[in-house]
Amino acid sequence: MATSGTTAFDLNIDDIIEEAYERCGIRTNSGKDLKSARRSLNLLFSEWGNRGVHLWKVQLNEVALVAGTATYSVASNVSDVLEAYISTTNAAGNTSSTNDISLTKIDRSAYAALPNKLQTGQPSQYFVDRQTTPTINLYLAPDAGTFTTLKFYTINRIEDAGAYTNQADVSYRFLPCMCSGLAYFLSMKKSPDKIQTLRLVYEDELQRALTEDGQRTSVYITPQTYFGDGV
Repeated sequence: MATSGTTAFDLNIDDIIEEAYERCGIRTNSGKDLKSARRSLNLLFSEWGNRGVHLWKVQLNEVALVAGTATYSVASNVSDVLEAYISTTNAAGNTSSTNDISLTKIDRSAYAALPNKLQTGQPSQYFVDRQTTPTINLYLAPDAGTFTTLKFYTINRIEDAGAYTNQADVSYRFLPCMCSGLAYFLSMKKSPDKIQTLRLVYEDELQRALTEDGQRTSVYITPQTYFGDGV
């Protein structure tokens, strides 16, 4: 049996919009409708940012540590910092002798309780200040002696839809729920009678995509043991 031999299927923004309108039972060539649909698609991407971590948007970053400097900026497209560690080398200088030390993520209250936030030494903790552009605050402030590089994994924002000829910044696993999600968003404006049906389809397809978009690793749960004082 002959097959295509390719796995490159994707959709342009205008194809996504057309598919969504068809699911609403609407055909349109109106420029205003296209603009409205693109706006809804960008809102859908923003809504996905509240649904959890999407693996295709996780990125490893690095920044050189500066002695005595505790706060480091990240790129403006970063939503949150997931994990961080300090290293004796940058990525380009990795060797068999490179040493990495994981940092513990703490919340705002724990960071605020630290008495001397600029005390220098080997960092062991970090706090992410999630403003419009997040920053990473290290404790202790690095002395940049042995460990010279901060490496951290970020979850980045999904890129805007942009031009209608663009492809969406979305993994192929999310193509079905992207189309159904946009159809649901458009039904609020164009087909109120289909809202509930399209919402159920969207939530079902999104749940399947989120379940698939995970790392297949073993999980071990060990109960914590307490020993009495013998009294």
